[in-house]
Amino acid sequence: MSHFDIKRDTNGEEYIDVDQSGTDLLYNHLLNKGTAFSEDERHEFELDGLLPAKVVSLEEQMFRVYENYLGKPTNIEKYIHLRSLQDRNETLFYALVSSHLEEMVPIIYTPTVGEACQKGSHIFRHARGLYIMPENVDRMEAMARSIPSDNIEIIVVTDNQGILGIGDQGAGGMNIPIGKLSLYTLGAGIAPWVCLPISLDVGTDNKALLADPLYLGSRQPRLMGADYNSFIDKFVAGVRKNFPNALLQWEDFSKANAFSNLDRYRDKMLSFNDDVQGTGAVVLAGITGAMKITDEELIEQRFVVYGAGAGGIGVSRQIRNGLMDKGLSRKDAASKVMVVDSRGLVVADRKDKEEYKMEFAVPRDVVRDWKVANPDRISLEETVANGKITALLGLSGQPGTFTKTIVETMCQNTMRPVIFPLSNPTSQAEAKPADVYEWSKGRAIVATGSPFAPVTVEGRTFRIGQGNNAFIFPGVGLGVMAAKAKIITDEMFTAAAYRLAELMPADAHQSHCVFPKVPDLPRVSIEVAEAVFETAVKQGLAQTAAPKDGDVKKMIKGRIWKPAYLPYKRKK
Repeated sequence: MSHFDIKRDTNGEEYIDVDQSGTDLLYNHLLNKGTAFSEDERHEFELDGLLPAKVVSLEEQMFRVYENYLGKPTNIEKYIHLRSLQDRNETLFYALVSSHLEEMVPIIYTPTVGEACQKGSHIFRHARGLYIMPENVDRMEAMARSIPSDNIEIIVVTDNQGILGIGDQGAGGMNIPIGKLSLYTLGAGIAPWVCLPISLDVGTDNKALLADPLYLGSRQPRLMGADYNSFIDKFVAGVRKNFPNALLQWEDFSKANAFSNLDRYRDKMLSFNDDVQGTGAVVLAGITGAMKITDEELIEQRFVVYGAGAGGIGVSRQIRNGLMDKGLSRKDAASKVMVVDSRGLVVADRKDKEEYKMEFAVPRDVVRDWKVANPDRISLEETVANGKITALLGLSGQPGTFTKTIVETMCQNTMRPVIFPLSNPTSQAEAKPADVYEWSKGRAIVATGSPFAPVTVEGRTFRIGQGNNAFIFPGVGLGVMAAKAKIITDEMFTAAAYRLAELMPADAHQSHCVFPKVPDLPRVSIEVAEAVFETAVKQGLAQTAAPKDGDVKKMIKGRIWKPAYLPYKRKK
C-alpha cells in the first residue's frame, strides 16, 4: 500500500506505518481518522492546531454522522451524505454502514444509486477511481502511478451504457463501480485500498446528457464497432500490465458488449460479468430455494425469462447449467427455458437475429400448434399460457408487464408459481409483490431485485426476498482471491448459487422468502467464498493449496478487513 503498511509489534498488535503528515494525512480518505487522532498521533504527525481539542472514539464519530444522516430529507441527499463521508474517511464510512446494512445498502446501491447515476454531473463532489477514454487509454501506466494504492486486487469497470434498467448514463455511471466495490468491502471484507472503480468514457448517445451544460463526460457519440473493440483491447492490456494481480469485474455494459467482452477475455484474465454470471447465480439460488418450499424438482419446471439483455441471458444460462447438473443434456436443459424479449418469444426462425440470444431460441415446430394472435410475435401472456410455464423471471426493465392475467394463468399451470419481478431499480420492477400475492391468493413465491416491504394477504404475511447480486459477487471475489484462481468458471457461480440456497431463512416455508436478509451479507459472503474456493481447487485452477487442517472458512476469515482505527507510527 502506498503511504503506509500494516504491521505487528512485538506483542502481536497491529499498527500502521505512515509516511504522511499534516493536511496530507487529513485529506487522505484511506488514512484520515478526523477527530479520533490521539494526542500522541497529533504531535507525531504534525496535526497540532488542525483539529478541535477533543479526541473522540470511532463510536462517537458514528453517532454524529448518523445523526446528520437522519436529518437528510430524501434518499438522494442521504446518498450524497454517505458518499461525502466515504471520500473523507473510509474507515468511518464502513463502520457506519456496517452497523446499518439493511437501512443503508439501498441508499449506497440499488435503488438509490440509479438516481445518483442519472444526476451524476449535478451531485458530483469528489473524484474517485479512473476515467479512461480513447484519448488517454495509452497512458494507463501513468494513471496507475497516480492512484493512492500500488496493490490493486479488484477492479469494477463499466462503460456506462447498460446502467441498471435505465440505460446509457454517461459519466454518471461511475457511481455503479463505486457502489459495487463498497459492497465488496461491506460483504466480503475486501480492504478498500485494494479496490479500484473505473469508468470507460467512450461517449454517450443520451441526448438529455449531451444537452445538459453541467454534463461532465465526453460530449461525443458513443464509440461503436471495431473502434470500440480496439479501445477495449487497449484497456485490457493496460489492466494486465499495470494491475497484474487484479480481478476484473465487467459491470453494466450493453447486452451485446457484455457477452462479447466476457467471452473474449474470460480465459485470458481473471474476470467475470456480474450482470451475466452473478445475476444468473442469485436467481438460480432463489429458484432452488423455491423448490425447497414447494417440495418439487428443478427439472419439473418450465421457465420463461422475460428480458433478453445481459441479465436475462445470464439467468437462462445458469438455469440451464442447473438443469444439466440434475442430469439433463444441454439440449434438453435449454428446451425448458424460453426467452421473451421486446419482439416476443425468441423463435429460431425469427428475422434480424441477435446471435447471443439464439442458444435459447425455440424451434418453430414447438410453437406451431399454439393458440396465438401472431405466430411471428408471440406475447409473454401467450407464452405463459401455451408453454405451461411454472416459473416467470423478469429482467426486462418494463414495469407492470406481469399482469393479473399472467399471474392467474400461472396459478392454473401450477399450485405454487415462482414469480420473480427482478428489474432494478424499484420503479422498473415487472410487478409489485403486493399485486402478485393478491392475484395469486397467496400461492406465489415472489422475489424482487430491489427491497420491498412485507405483504399481508388474507391474514398471512409474506416477506419479500431480495435477489440481490450482493449475495453472490462479494463472496465469489473473496473465494477467487483466496484461491488465487487462474480464471473464473461458470461452475464457480453454480457452486455459489447452491451454497446461497442453503442459507434460506428458517421461516421460508411460512414467509415464502427465498433469500437471506441484507444484514446476513457478511456471513453469506464467507459461505459463498468457501464454495468458490473448493470449486477452484476441484477444477485445478487454484494456486493456493487448501489448508492442512481443512478449515477453508478459517483461512478465508483471516483475509477479512474490518473498519477499525489502528495506531499509527511514523514510517522510517
